[in-house]
Amino acid sequence: MEKKRKLKPRENVVSFIPNGDFYYNKALQALDREQFEKAHKYLQRAAELSPEDSLILMQYGVIKMELEQHDHALELLRKAHSIDPDEPEIVLFLAEVSAHLGMSDDAGKYAKLYLELDQQGVYAEEALEIIDFSEQMKEQPTSDEPQDSEAVYLQEKARRMMEEGNFKEAIEQFEEIIQDNPDFWAAYNNLSLAYFYLGEAEQARALLHQVLKGNFGNLHALCNLTVMAYYEKNKEELEELLELLVKIQPYSFDHRYKLGATLALVGRYEEAYKWLRSLQKRGFEGDPGFYFWLSHAAYFSGRKAVGKSAWKKLLEIDPDKEGFEPWAYESRVTNPNAIEQNREFIVEKLESKYRSDRLFGLFLLGKTIHKQEIIAHPGWIDVDEYSSMEKLFLAYALEHEFDAQDKSILPFLRAMEASDILYMQSMPISMPNTFLFQMWFVLCERALDENYQFKNPKALVAAADYMYKSSRMKSVTKKSVAEAYGVTTTTLTKYVNELIHFLPGFDA
Repeated sequence: MEKKRKLKPRENVVSFIPNGDFYYNKALQALDREQFEKAHKYLQRAAELSPEDSLILMQYGVIKMELEQHDHALELLRKAHSIDPDEPEIVLFLAEVSAHLGMSDDAGKYAKLYLELDQQGVYAEEALEIIDFSEQMKEQPTSDEPQDSEAVYLQEKARRMMEEGNFKEAIEQFEEIIQDNPDFWAAYNNLSLAYFYLGEAEQARALLHQVLKGNFGNLHALCNLTVMAYYEKNKEELEELLELLVKIQPYSFDHRYKLGATLALVGRYEEAYKWLRSLQKRGFEGDPGFYFWLSHAAYFSGRKAVGKSAWKKLLEIDPDKEGFEPWAYESRVTNPNAIEQNREFIVEKLESKYRSDRLFGLFLLGKTIHKQEIIAHPGWIDVDEYSSMEKLFLAYALEHEFDAQDKSILPFLRAMEASDILYMQSMPISMPNTFLFQMWFVLCERALDENYQFKNPKALVAAADYMYKSSRMKSVTKKSVAEAYGVTTTTLTKYVNELIHFLPGFDA
C-alpha cells in the first residue's frame, strides 16, 4: 500500500483552449520534472474543468493520497467510481484509501471487487494484502464508536468543510451524522469545535459536557474544553483540567497526539514532549500539525536539536510555515515582561473599539511568539469586519510579500518601515513605551486616511519620538533626538510640522 503512483499519459490530446485535458497533461510534465506542487495545482484545475472525467478525478485522488489527504482522496475516488464503476484501478485505489482511513470493511470489499474485475492486474498482489489487512482488523476488539463507513466518510467530509472555514455547512453535516449515530462521539467533538469557531462558546461547551456524560473520560472532549478555557483565559477551569490531563496515560496514537498537541498549545511543553516524542519513536509519520507541536514542545523544553529537526521535517511537508519557527523570536522571549510577548495585551488591542489600537495590535502580532495561536482563535482576528487598512496591517504581520512597484501601497509600506524603525529603537517594548506606540499608530491611521506619503521613514520616527518626549520632558531637545536617529534638526523640524497636523483635535 506504499507504492508511488504515476499518472498515465493521454495520447493524441491537442488543445489550444485550456481545458481538463490541457491541465492534465501539464500535470504530467510537472511530474516528469518532479515539480509536485505544480502537478497538484494542475490536477486541481483539470478536475474543476472536467468534473465528470473519471480518469482525471482518479489521478487527482491519487495525488491527494500521496499528500496524505485521504478524506479528500476518498471523495474524489468515490465520484470517479460512480462515473466508471468497472475501472479496476479506481476500485483498487478506493480499497487503498479506505484502508488508510481505517474503513477496513470497505477496503476488503473494494480489494475483492478489483480482483473480480482484473484478476491478473498489476495490483493483484496489493489487493490480496488489503484483503488480509481487512480480515485481521475483523479480529481486533471493536470500538465503542460506530463502524458505519458512511458515517466515518461523512464526518471526514464535514471536518474538511470546517478546515476550509465553511462552519455552518459543517454544523449541518455533523448534526445529521449525530441524528443517525447518537453515540458517534467524534462527530460531537468536531461539532463543538465548529460552534466554537463561530463564536458560540456556550453551545460548544454544552456539547462537550454531553460527550463526557455519555462517554466518561473522553480524551478529545477534555482536550477541547482545555483549549477553550485557555483561549477564554479561565485560569481556574484551565488548572483543573490540566491537573486531570497530566495524569492520563493514553495508549493509542490518536490519543497521544491529541494530548501532546493540547499540552503544547497551553505551554505545558515538558509533558507535551513526552507524548509527541513517544509517537515519533514508534515510527509515527505525522501531518504538519504533529511536527509543528513537536518542534515547539521540544524546543521550549530544552531539546533544541530535536525541535529543529522536527521543524525541518515540517517545512518539507508545508513550506508556508517558514517564519513561525519557535526560535525565530528567541532574543525577545528572554524578557518575559516584553509587551510583544504579552498575549493578553495584544488581544486587548485587537479587540479594541478604536482602529488605531487594533493597528497597534496587528503590528505586535507580527512580533510575538503567540502569533499562531492568536491567528487560530476564532474570535480574535475578524477579517470580514476589518477595514482595508487593517487588512494590510494583518497581511504585513503574516509576512505577505507586497509588490513594491504598486504605487497605491507605497505609503503603507513606508509607514511599516517607519514602524519597524521605531520598534528596533525600543525593543523589547516596555509598558511605558506603549504610549509612544499608541500615539504613533494614531498618527499612522489618520495620515494613511489622508494618503500621506510617509517619505523619509527614519525622519518621521524621529519626529514622532520628539513629539512624544517633548510633551512629557522639558529637558528634551531636537538636537539630541535628531542625533539619536541620524538626521538633522532641520529635517526633524520639517517632519514634526507635517505630523502634527495628524494629531487628534489639531484642526479644531
